[in-house]
Amino acid sequence: MFVCRKCLKRSDDPKALNKALKKALKHALESHDSPGNRAGEKPARVIATSCFGLCPKRAVVVTGGVHAARGEYVLVSAAGDVPTALAMLRDDPDRPR
Repeated sequence: MFVCRKCLKRSDDPKALNKALKKALKHALESHDSPGNRAGEKPARVIATSCFGLCPKRAVVVTGGVHAARGEYVLVSAAGDVPTALAMLRDDPDRPR
């Protein structure tokens, strides 16, 4: 999962948001909902990247996997929004939008 470093730094509580992202990813792997949870594969990580160019005022830009390649992003404004954002990123990538 990729997170905009600048947005994360500007957020109200960057540590809590980063911790919530890591916890949600770990929970997704433990519940076997993640397609990348095969034996011998490394677990998903939260990677702080450079700016995506969206720069929302009170949110953090998050993307990952196929969605990153397509230029699709999810905005997260609080740690409580993380599970919903991850669910949106885990949706079927072949589903038409």
